[in-house]
Amino acid sequence: MAAADVTPLDDLLVRPIVDLALAEDLGRAGDITGQACVDADARLSVAWVTRRDGRVSGLSCARLSLAALDPTARFEVVTPDGADAAPGAVLARAEGNARAVLAAERTGLNLLGRLSGIATLTRAYVRLVEGTGATIVDTRKTTPGLRALEKYAVRCGGGVNHRFGLDDAILIKDNHVAACGGVGEAVRRARTHAGHLVKVEVEVDGLDQLEAALVHGPDVVMLDNFSLDDLRAAVSLAKGRAVLEASGGVNLTTVRAIAETGVDVISVGALTHSAPVLDIGLDAI
Repeated sequence: MAAADVTPLDDLLVRPIVDLALAEDLGRAGDITGQACVDADARLSVAWVTRRDGRVSGLSCARLSLAALDPTARFEVVTPDGADAAPGAVLARAEGNARAVLAAERTGLNLLGRLSGIATLTRAYVRLVEGTGATIVDTRKTTPGLRALEKYAVRCGGGVNHRFGLDDAILIKDNHVAACGGVGEAVRRARTHAGHLVKVEVEVDGLDQLEAALVHGPDVVMLDNFSLDDLRAAVSLAKGRAVLEASGGVNLTTVRAIAETGVDVISVGALTHSAPVLDIGLDAI
């Protein structure tokens, strides 16, 4: 599997997140350890180094963390976002005011490790479904305030983003169905309300609901916790009339079999809510 080709995140999007994280860490008095132990004009050269195999994402978070405290610092990317890194690989190097480097260290590492962990887990899922035609997508189960970054990390891992929020696509869930009296009626209402550029997706929990939904022409049907046999039956029943998305019960053990049923999309909440942080260190050089 080739490295992901991703458009870097805009600094305007990342900087406010980094600033909040730095403010949380610096507290009321700044880094009192650095102030006590390091000369004000001391310089330090460092490298961000992976301790484990992974897929890189979030280097701009490390760069902007340092730049916020030392705008004159030099930062060089060695292994870019979307690339694979073996244990011991250098991701980036920097040189700047020592106090600034040390004060920015944890904020940069927290975000870089978090996003690289998501990219690494996504890469694992994408590799497992290669050759099936299925696409791995994320969900809205993201860390509050970090959605744009975490969805970017999914793209770095080779995955594709589901909707970003409640305002960019209609997704009718089981509680919406309960509130309006049925799957078919929910899709009918959504079709009437949606503009021509808005996609309509509906979640169903059985083949009977799938049939009722298809009558009203949804763009996407989410097959929630379907068995493998029912997924195959759904593919046969839909006959290409809607994109079919499998959801629920997806993990690294089950995803290949799910993909082989012929569904178009597999959504995996674990990409963002359960990805382990990639172990990355900041080493003085």
